[in-house]
Formats: sequence, C-alpha cells, structure tokens
Amino acid sequence: MTALDHVDLELLAALATDPRATVVALSDRLGLSRNTVQARMSRLDKAGVFLSYERALSPTALGFPIEAFLNVTVRQAELPRITSELEQIPEIVQVHGLSGSVDLLARVACRDTQHLFDTDARILAIEGVERTETSLAMGEVIGYRVGPLMELAREER
Repeated sequence: MTALDHVDLELLAALATDPRATVVALSDRLGLSRNTVQARMSRLDKAGVFLSYERALSPTALGFPIEAFLNVTVRQAELPRITSELEQIPEIVQVHGLSGSVDLLARVACRDTQHLFDTDARILAIEGVERTETSLAMGEVIGYRVGPLMELAREER
C-alpha cells in the first residue's frame, strides 16, 4: 500500500462524512475533476483502503438480537480448514485471528440464548476446535469508526 497523501485523506474524509456521495458530488466538494476523483477512488480500492462494500445491517432488524463474542482455541495446523468450516455457519458475522492464548475471536448473532448455545455447539463440533469461551455482548459502547484515525493521519501530514 502506498502512503496516502493529503488529497487521498480529504477524499476519504468526504466519503466518511457522506458514504453515498457520488463521484460528481465528491469532485464538487473537493474542487477536483471527476476523472481525478474516479482515478483516486480506483487506486484506493485496488490498494485495499476500502473494506467491504456490503451495507452494514443490524442483526436485530433481521431477527437476531443476541450478539456474542466467542474466543476460539484451535489446533494451529488445521486453521485454514477450520476457517473454511466457520464460514459455513451463517450466525458468524465476523472472525479475527488473534495472537496470544486465544486463536480466533468470532462475533455471532443469534435469535435467543438457546440459539447461541446451539451455535457454540456447532463451532465446537468442528474437528480441530479445542475450546470456546462465550461473552454476551451487552451493548455497543463505541461503534466501528475510523474518523478519528483519519483526523490523526491528516494532522500528521
């Protein structure tokens, strides 16, 4: 990934403020040509700056109000296969690989506590998963955000 310059950071800040902004709106807001904005967006996309283009949806609105985080300990040599099997469980909305005593952190969404119990059992049934530890999410205190990081990056330039 190449370093982000001032224009890249301004473009990203504009997108963070208005994620639905069109190329035309961004070019007007930033005083750049449409071609410049489009070229930079393409370069940023190819460089992996943008994560998912999938719309973030509320699991609660879909009928899954129980969210939990599962610490998953696995046999390391089997991690690729275990990851593939975890991808087949629809209740798993996100998984991070970790360093330390826990190998994976899985975020799950379930209908109720019995559904959570059953989901945990399906994860434990995967060959190579040694143990799980479940923490029920009581509420989101700080949502996913990168605005403060962008501001810090802009100040440092």
